[in-house]
Amino acid sequence: MAAIKKILMLPGDGIGPEVVEEVRRVMGWMEKRGLISFELEEDLIGGSCIDEYGVPLRSETIGLAKSADAVLLGAVGGPKWDNVAFDVRPEAGLLEMRKELGLFANLRPAVVFDALADSSSLKREVILGLNILIVRELTGGIYFGEPRGVETLPDGGRRGYNTLVYTTDEVHRIGRVGFELALKRNGRLCSVDKANVLECTRMWREEINRIAEDFPSVELSHMLVDNAAMQIVRDPQQFDVIVTTNMFGDILSDAASMATGSLGMLPSASLGSLDNSGNRNALYEPVHGTAPDIAGQGKANPLAMVLSFAMMLRYSFNMDEVADSIEHSVESVLNLGLRTRDIMTEGKTCVSTSAMGDAVIAALEKLYK
Repeated sequence: MAAIKKILMLPGDGIGPEVVEEVRRVMGWMEKRGLISFELEEDLIGGSCIDEYGVPLRSETIGLAKSADAVLLGAVGGPKWDNVAFDVRPEAGLLEMRKELGLFANLRPAVVFDALADSSSLKREVILGLNILIVRELTGGIYFGEPRGVETLPDGGRRGYNTLVYTTDEVHRIGRVGFELALKRNGRLCSVDKANVLECTRMWREEINRIAEDFPSVELSHMLVDNAAMQIVRDPQQFDVIVTTNMFGDILSDAASMATGSLGMLPSASLGSLDNSGNRNALYEPVHGTAPDIAGQGKANPLAMVLSFAMMLRYSFNMDEVADSIEHSVESVLNLGLRTRDIMTEGKTCVSTSAMGDAVIAALEKLYK
């Protein structure tokens, strides 16, 4: 009998509901195949939650997330909510979800499918075969540090301030994730910091070096973040796994994503710590935004959402073989020349969101014949 997994679906805003729907269809196919069974629950987050309840995330939703085996999220935000108070903006709901679930490790793979090598703004020979995994610390650093705020000065001017802070435990927790993932890949880990000017990240570098003593087979290097940004554009193939702070990871992962040609192709996983039973809180979402300009038009690329689901199968349910099948199916669809608008190039076939979902399921059917 197939295992039953409880999934909280948070479609969110913009194109979020459309891309989540295509994953729901893949889930249905898996259930019919007897590979796994899902118990699905759906709730609101972000702008849709503001519209309904006046807040970007409810405590009830956090409770549902904590009781689920994994959370699948579409996207949050959009210009409709640009003028709401800062502390209730749509993105605040996502930040709160990460904090409440203890999702400290964000995994963002930047992979170039051969069929999309010409979609990148970089030369084909620079990015062909690119496969970087960026491990971003997600619940600390300058995004969460205190004190923070904006104050009025005696002369009537204002001062804004945020605090960059990390503890030994926080660095060791994310650092070990980076080393462990490097062991499973090509054995190379690059830690990115700004140790030449920021004391906090100088401490980060020192602690990463201490962790390295427990992983002698991993080749560790260090790089300043400004150089790392340059190297991702100049020679991205030099990287295997990158581990870095919250803000640096936010920026570098977007830079790496454009080397692949489209944000619409990139998944992510946000993971918590393992408990005594070997389980962890986890949230999976595409890297792309809500794309409100094409929402509801059937133009959205669902592949990043599908690949995020594959990451869920891999990291939350240890279903590596099925995850591989989904990733191979995405590659097969691209090799057939099917494209959504964001990855469309001359000579290829432009398809709708649902047609791309149909093609992925058809490719899965062929693999499981």
